[in-house]
Amino acid sequence: MALEITDATFEEVVLKSDKPVVVDFWAAWCGPCRMVGPIIEELAQDYEGKAVVGKVDVDNHQQFAAKYGVRNIPTVLVFKGGEIVNRQVGVAPKNVYAEAIDAAL
Repeated sequence: MALEITDATFEEVVLKSDKPVVVDFWAAWCGPCRMVGPIIEELAQDYEGKAVVGKVDVDNHQQFAAKYGVRNIPTVLVFKGGEIVNRQVGVAPKNVYAEAIDAAL
């Protein structure tokens, strides 16, 4: 299951992680976000133990969405060593996200 990441936990979970971290910036009212959601959940299972996969609800947690320039959702960022190494805006097939994670491993 994808982690629920909040403004309060973002630094610890994402920026200080020793593994690559996938962060899905989403909102409940966003149709395309609901299409990406199941893919993110699959990736959380596929990469368990190898990468951290989480979601940030931008309606409730805007600090890091603003910091990283997330203007459209869904936006999926891949972090490695606290830095963004990949950005995918909009809906993409699962393999696009998987390739981004694999590149960060």
